Amino acid sequence: MVQTDLTPMQHNAPYIRPSFEQALHAWKDLLHQRGLAAEPLWIFEENLCYEKDPTSPTGFRLGFQTRFTPPPLNAERIAYDHFTDFGARLVFYRVGSFQGKSVCLMLCDEWFENKGESEGFVRRDEWLASFRPGKPEDQVEEVTDRQRWEKRLVRDRPLHDLDFCMTLRAIHETLAHGRVLTAYERYALRVLHLWGRFLRHPH
Repeated sequence: MVQTDLTPMQHNAPYIRPSFEQALHAWKDLLHQRGLAAEPLWIFEENLCYEKDPTSPTGFRLGFQTRFTPPPLNAERIAYDHFTDFGARLVFYRVGSFQGKSVCLMLCDEWFENKGESEGFVRRDEWLASFRPGKPEDQVEEVTDRQRWEKRLVRDRPLHDLDFCMTLRAIHETLAHGRVLTAYERYALRVLHLWGRFLRHPH
């Protein structure tokens, strides 16, 4: 995804990133003030389930799953720490409610820099952050059927705010290596893995 390839940059306006706990507290407060479930259920790119829906204005519907690709513990904190290293706007984004929780993602990109109240974003420019709480009627379905999951739209999806979310691959790389790997490092690890298999099972 776009955000894993961001490079640190200088932002013109002064800002100070809050701690994760401060940002999360502000996010929960806003959700509560809007009459929304204040407890977040964090998901990531690999949890999103886009499906074709000709009855929808966009031509697709969005669901989520955590059964087949469950996020590791504290994945949201890892995503926040990763995004705070970059001079692009960080966004706490609610896609809808599910079983008394708000299904949320963390996003980061310059794409959000000019988005404001008219697009549903609450700006916190002193943090270079925005909150997008959505509406009380926004609901999101959990997909538990593997066949539906395997038939989801992976390519040719319409451009969406959520295209700038954190990936679980980046989370797992951070857990394993202490940081998100470059494309070259991923390729090198793949080659090493294949070479190791060849040495263990020579023809």
